[in-house]
Amino acid sequence: MRKVTSVRFWFIKNFIMMTCMGSLIYFVFLQFYLYMNGDQILNTKNILMLTLLMLMVFLILSVQFGYRSGRNVLKRLDELLSFVSILRSGKYSARAVEIEKDEIGLIFEEMNQLAIVIQDQVRSLQRLADEKTDLANQAHQAAVMEERQRLARDLHDSVSQQLFALGMISSAALRTVSKNPIQTEELLKQVADISAKAQGEMRALLLHLRPIDLKGDTLIDGLNKLVKELKERTQLDIECRLENIEYLSKAIEEHVFRIVQEALSNILRHSQATKVRITLERIKENLHLYISDNGKGFKVERSLMTSYGLQTMRERCEELGGVFQIRSMEEEGTYINIRIPFSNE
Repeated sequence: MRKVTSVRFWFIKNFIMMTCMGSLIYFVFLQFYLYMNGDQILNTKNILMLTLLMLMVFLILSVQFGYRSGRNVLKRLDELLSFVSILRSGKYSARAVEIEKDEIGLIFEEMNQLAIVIQDQVRSLQRLADEKTDLANQAHQAAVMEERQRLARDLHDSVSQQLFALGMISSAALRTVSKNPIQTEELLKQVADISAKAQGEMRALLLHLRPIDLKGDTLIDGLNKLVKELKERTQLDIECRLENIEYLSKAIEEHVFRIVQEALSNILRHSQATKVRITLERIKENLHLYISDNGKGFKVERSLMTSYGLQTMRERCEELGGVFQIRSMEEEGTYINIRIPFSNE
């Protein structure tokens, strides 16, 4: 059955049809010629004319049947190419329908099976990412305890000692304020200096304690807080359009948040941008994240090899089975487009 429905048989059938039709046309014309000329004997000139006529008939039929055959094959190859492009864009749920039972149809069937395998692998990657996130949370809890102990030591070694010194110098200033104003002034200068140093130490500790993940917030809440903090501390004009997407796994939320955080960090450190645009939305079965800036741009090929931040963003995206795309031109800004497939299951 497969041989009968193959592309090879389809071409053979078309050539047989062309031969039969050409022979029929030639036979009809020959009968018409004999009817018009009676029993006149065919001479060399007439035979040559009939041969040329037969050649023209078969040439016209060959062009017609060849064009029709090529058009049908080209149409199906275009459909195959479009299907491959859809899968390459990350839409692994797409399937080819109305498949004919020939060689091209077999390719479509294999592509359907490949799409199923890739879709299963994406789900497995996301499950592994969830497990990785859980393990990371457990490790984080252990690190929190260790960090608390380290911060306690730092507070004792720096801020606590400075506060103790402030108390001692303040007491000495109170005793000398009426007896020796000049000495009191020197003591107050020391108080101001130590106070400034203590304030710097506390700011450093608070900056170190700044959350680097969602800390129980949803993705939208975490991004809004991050953007609000940047607006308060920097001069960046940040435009956000964040769609509240349901059924996102914990791993997707954590990874997307860290990707945005890393992208904004790169913009602050390198781009010299004044405007940033962030868009998060769901399009069919994909989460789309778009980040752009009007900074100085860079050469993507070189930076992808040397930038730790870009590599981290791409790795996080690929861990979720997503597609990471980045475009940048010097003096024209940078554009990051990320598509991550997910389902409501």
